Amino acid sequence: MVADEIRVVTRSGDDPTVVWTGHSDGRYTVQLPPEQRAAPGTTVTLVPRPGQEQWVSARTVRELATLYGSMLPITVRVGDDTVTADLPPWERSAGETPLQRRARLAAYCEEAFGFLPFDTVELAAPEGGVRAIAFVLPAPANPAVRVTHRVYLKQMLLSEGVEGLLPPWAFFVRCVADTTELRPTASREALYDDSLLEQVRESLGDGLRGWLARLGARDPRRLREFLAVHHLGVKALAVHDDEMLRLVHQWWPFETNTGSLTLAEFHDRYGVIRYSPSVDEFRQVAAVAAAQRIPVVNGGYVYEAELIARLPDAVAATAIEVLAPGDLTLRLDRLAPADEEAVRPFVVLAQRVLDRQGVQVVVRTFDPPSLPALYLLDGDTALQGDLRRARDDADELWASLLGAFTAENDTRPQLVFNHRNPLARQAMSTGDDELATLAVEGLFTQALLLSRQPLTPAATAAFNQSFLGLLTRAMGQPR
Repeated sequence: MVADEIRVVTRSGDDPTVVWTGHSDGRYTVQLPPEQRAAPGTTVTLVPRPGQEQWVSARTVRELATLYGSMLPITVRVGDDTVTADLPPWERSAGETPLQRRARLAAYCEEAFGFLPFDTVELAAPEGGVRAIAFVLPAPANPAVRVTHRVYLKQMLLSEGVEGLLPPWAFFVRCVADTTELRPTASREALYDDSLLEQVRESLGDGLRGWLARLGARDPRRLREFLAVHHLGVKALAVHDDEMLRLVHQWWPFETNTGSLTLAEFHDRYGVIRYSPSVDEFRQVAAVAAAQRIPVVNGGYVYEAELIARLPDAVAATAIEVLAPGDLTLRLDRLAPADEEAVRPFVVLAQRVLDRQGVQVVVRTFDPPSLPALYLLDGDTALQGDLRRARDDADELWASLLGAFTAENDTRPQLVFNHRNPLARQAMSTGDDELATLAVEGLFTQALLLSRQPLTPAATAAFNQSFLGLLTRAMGQPR
């Protein structure tokens, strides 16, 4: 790369000195010179090509020798300077205390990676001759960013940017490792991704799992601190790993409509883990479910619904149940037969008004009494609604294709009027169809906003009509 000519003068034991001379065009010669080396050893001389002299300057050679050779088990000097380290990070000193070792590794991490680690984890993979130290990041890591590690091959630096040494879920650590068996690529900038590297990756991942399990057993406070920073990586692992799922079950707090609780605490307290699989569905049902004394877990954050669904496989005697918004209607109190008959004309009118919104009207009695109407839309219903609208707007070919994915049953979101709410009861009994229509449109749009649903053009038109109509009625002006 930097020389047109390389001369190697070497002597082994009592054998004669040999001179090998190589040229950049591929030619080489081997000679037995008349003058012998005074002692066994080897001297390599690079003759730099014009314009490349900076690569063999004393400063550059010292920097490169320090970078690539500082961990070698032999002493390396550049001039009078020794560039090899006293002790590689993966080695132990006979008289070193655990506290001294932690301090030495923390100092190495700060120098090599630029951060003070949350913790250090010693890892090994004997099948690949790998000894490694994993440094846990003290701040959240982005799982989309490439994770690279510093890898040495027989204690000479291979690369500072090796990918794939650890499993993809271990994006919360940076690693320094030495290997004697893994193969480098031809460019010597990465590791050859073969079955041996896959075994090493699994072994190192097992070591990280073991560290997390030990942390939970020995220092729960420290584990909570770790999870507060790196919960995303642990949850990603727990999706496929029962041991990590049990750790999440025991220690990671989930959002619920009764406060922040771990799944273990929630199950112990309520007997069944009832959850909403999306944040939007949880927000729709949380307050009303709490008022009906129905505890619900928010499973809408990354990986959490998958973790809850897998929980019975990892934790014995765990009961789970999905609570979709449509299911909540079945848990609300039905009206007495007399009340049901009294509100029937209102239900017919409200259904006629809201048919253009694609909404089914239901009347129930539920808490809190301050809530006049509740809008319920689950993920499947939303998908079917989108498919129907796309089908209706498409040409004949696309309409037939979309029709194949559209459910035959008429699944629609529900607007549940609360018979316990004074305003809703007043709208049901007003006897004025025009005023009742304005009230239905107003309560519908309010329920949409409370459930954090976007206002469609039709819903916006209904809101404007209701607002202006009610304002006109309130001011006593003719329409």
